[in-house]
Amino acid sequence: MSHRLFEIATSGPGLYEFTADLARWVAGEGAMEALLTLMVQHTSASLVIQENADPEVRTDLQAYFHRLVPPTSDPAMAYLTHTYEGPDDMPAHIKAALLPTTCTIPVLNGRMALGTWQGVYLFEHRDRPHVRRVMALLR
Repeated sequence: MSHRLFEIATSGPGLYEFTADLARWVAGEGAMEALLTLMVQHTSASLVIQENADPEVRTDLQAYFHRLVPPTSDPAMAYLTHTYEGPDDMPAHIKAALLPTTCTIPVLNGRMALGTWQGVYLFEHRDRPHVRRVMALLR
């Protein structure tokens, strides 16, 4: 069993792929068969496994969730009370509550068993840059 903390720098809302970093670490650990568990250590970001071939998928997902949960400056969100950290904060918490903050990936023959077009992403929901921490446990 081993673990590692990954730090992912973000520059605003969007999906940030870190599949290659995970794959290098997993391969270096020498585990032939294992489970890789990931958990983002924040309440305003998520983890998703999503297509990594066409960047329009990431653009559309970001646009969809922005439309689904707009900032508190939008009149439709006037009912929210947690607004003192900025108009993007409470919507970011809602998005993180709707999307996964953990995921588990099988490791077979020392490689993550992802599909051909699948990548692992941190989904940043806040407007300003952050350094997000993702804890990885391989067992």
